[in-house]
Amino acid sequence: MGWRAFAVIFLVHLPSILAQNIGSAVLVIDSTAKVAETDANYICATIDWWPKEKCNYNQCPWGSSSLLNLDLSDPLLSNAIQAFRSLRLRLGGSLQDQVHYDVGNISSCTPFVKQKDGLFGFSKGCLHMKRWDELNSFFKKTGALVTFGLNALYGRQRTRKGGAWLGKWDSSNARDFIKYTISKGYCMDSWEFGNELSGKGVGARVDAEQYGTDVTNLNSIINEEYKSFRPRPLVLAPGGFYDKDWFSRLLQVSGPQVVDALTHHIYNLGAGGDRNLVSKILNPYYLSKIEDTFSNLSKTIQTNGPWTSAWVGEAGGAFNNGARHVSDTFVNSFWYLDQLGMAAKYNTKVYCRQTLIGGNYALLDTTTYVPNPDYYSALLWHRFMGNGVLSINSDEPYLRSYAHCSKAREGITLLLINLSNQTVFNVDIESVTHTDLLVEEKTDSFVHHLKKTVSWIGTKAADENLLREEYHLTPKDRDLQSKTMLLNGKPLQLLDGGDIPNLSPAFVDLNSPIYIDPLSIKFIVLPNFSAPGCR
Repeated sequence: MGWRAFAVIFLVHLPSILAQNIGSAVLVIDSTAKVAETDANYICATIDWWPKEKCNYNQCPWGSSSLLNLDLSDPLLSNAIQAFRSLRLRLGGSLQDQVHYDVGNISSCTPFVKQKDGLFGFSKGCLHMKRWDELNSFFKKTGALVTFGLNALYGRQRTRKGGAWLGKWDSSNARDFIKYTISKGYCMDSWEFGNELSGKGVGARVDAEQYGTDVTNLNSIINEEYKSFRPRPLVLAPGGFYDKDWFSRLLQVSGPQVVDALTHHIYNLGAGGDRNLVSKILNPYYLSKIEDTFSNLSKTIQTNGPWTSAWVGEAGGAFNNGARHVSDTFVNSFWYLDQLGMAAKYNTKVYCRQTLIGGNYALLDTTTYVPNPDYYSALLWHRFMGNGVLSINSDEPYLRSYAHCSKAREGITLLLINLSNQTVFNVDIESVTHTDLLVEEKTDSFVHHLKKTVSWIGTKAADENLLREEYHLTPKDRDLQSKTMLLNGKPLQLLDGGDIPNLSPAFVDLNSPIYIDPLSIKFIVLPNFSAPGCR
């Protein structure tokens, strides 16, 4: 079977091999121990507050995607969330610090409207409890894990100096809202305090010392109100861009067991109107620049708050709604999957994509609710990449590679991202544990011969299951800006009735070479890879 499979694969790849350069890459994987761990529900998506009047670059791409007007009855929306079984949703965004909750002593409850002198150009808005009831019914139906971003500017006074807001946080409206949520039996995975108020802020900022005092107050409220309700939700902060001094001071002031996770935001591709976004996405050196942020945040946590963990609370690639015909197309998955892999290496527990729906960077089309390519990239990660992160080394910059323990099964899963536009990579995999994997001599055993050839196969391998699974992602018609993703050559399209299609692998002889074509992505599941660190 081995040589026949090799011949078939060689013939299949022959046209591209003849037309392209051939590059060799050696990936050395250490599966003896995990180098980092994510949460079991690492993949997260956001739902925002922006009304349809939110516009940038002569585009208004939000439609009816706000928490206040999203059509919760649409079956495509439900199907998209249920396909994950337990998708994390982060509810929040720029306008969350202007949201009042229609409970307690609130005198009026009016919607967001355009206001020239308002924060981000909008007035204050309001969440009716009827709508909150509808949202929670939807979350329960779809099995979502919910993070809610609270208004952290309530009660403060705005100054004219650089967007600074002064004074203590007034917790009364938030406390009444939390009490209402508990009284209705709604389960929150976590409450997040504020949005982009850290450091220099975005539109508004709050001093780290005051912020630390206020989030300590929130933690006390959570402890008090959840005495008789389980599970107790986590407390997250600050939901802003990483600033070393500000984040350090927040942890020092709040102290142990207050902030359960530090949430930070990333838009490392720049503005959505940048015409060079595609070239940035395909430049491995540009993509790697953000690695310093993950590394430095990890050091900040180790030094100032080892009790907490890092979450990416919001990441959309390009800010100001993302970029039309880029953020919603195949090419964006190079950035998205690479950053998922990079963040995981630094013990990031959760990664929230801006957005599930709304803007140009949505996982679902804002008008039709049909999945964009990044939706399928997220779903493949969620299904196959487990929470154990493994060390993987490669000297080839244009071949990005990540290795995790496989999810809910033995072995490991590789993510390969080929950023080269002309090189087909022939990938050789080596394991640092190969000297421990020798088996007893059986000269007539095909399995024994294969184990000597492929040194990382475990001792329980059998002839009938010496296969790997490949999930090869390419764009339709080789158009990087196509909104249709191909899986092993077949378009990923909704089934009749709107169900998410099956993500079926190509089963490949384990002893056949691994190729990855130019400008393509592969998940490779290796169930026979000996991974003692994953047990």
